[in-house]
Amino acid sequence: MTNKIPITVIIITKNAADHIAACLAPLSAFAQVLVVDSYSEDKTVEIAQQKGATSVLYQWNGRYPKKRQWCLDELDIQHDWVFFVDADEVLTSDFIQEIRSMFHADASLDEAGFFVCGEYIWNGRRLRFGLKNNKIALFHRTRMKFPVVDDHDCPGMGEIEGHYQPICIDPVYRRIGQLTHVLLHDACRDQISWLHRHRRYAAWEICMNKKHAWPEDPVMYRQWLKCFLRSNPLRPEIAFVHSYILKCGFMDGKAGLLFAVSRWRYYQMIRAGQIDISVQ
Repeated sequence: MTNKIPITVIIITKNAADHIAACLAPLSAFAQVLVVDSYSEDKTVEIAQQKGATSVLYQWNGRYPKKRQWCLDELDIQHDWVFFVDADEVLTSDFIQEIRSMFHADASLDEAGFFVCGEYIWNGRRLRFGLKNNKIALFHRTRMKFPVVDDHDCPGMGEIEGHYQPICIDPVYRRIGQLTHVLLHDACRDQISWLHRHRRYAAWEICMNKKHAWPEDPVMYRQWLKCFLRSNPLRPEIAFVHSYILKCGFMDGKAGLLFAVSRWRYYQMIRAGQIDISVQ
């Protein structure tokens, strides 16, 4: 087809067989789709190949670059614009149409990258309100990169870059845009796996805070806000109020309340200052 969107989509996976088919289904609209898999023990790679994606195996060597930047450095990427999609994310038709309209044949974009907003699927229910997951996932591969941070001895994240944004590397292109439509983030199919995963994330974040190892966010007001929140002892309560009250999470009923409580619980683990991730 000649009307493929000229973007390389990269999905990084490990044991994602439960999610990968739904993730890949709408991605046929893009010109190149790569699944970079960390030697899954399930059928992730087999399903990805059945769905028409190109699969690449990845094994971390314990050093930088980590997985996402390794993809940018080492893969045969056919397009300048790259879109990192998580295996538990699904693009809506409105989202794809917005990107298609941006990347028409004669498009010339001045942005370094774009924030992509995700609405959570919580135990099978789409949360229309509350906290959204907003991250720079679509960007020009010569204008941004994932930074090296001092987290080699931090528990929790391992082979993949942590919860921070890529940084601008081209002095000309530094503007970050925001996509209007959202994708869906099916991040919690069961509470146990959610808790285990966020225990690892919290342990890593505790370590990053102690080391003062966070890279600077490319958007100034976000950088100021993050610094304020990381040093605020009331961050768990602020997170709850933000999600449940200010972002109207209460409009999602019980699911919205449980999600807001999960945000409180996550930052409460960080406030405690120590987590043994070997205990599940």
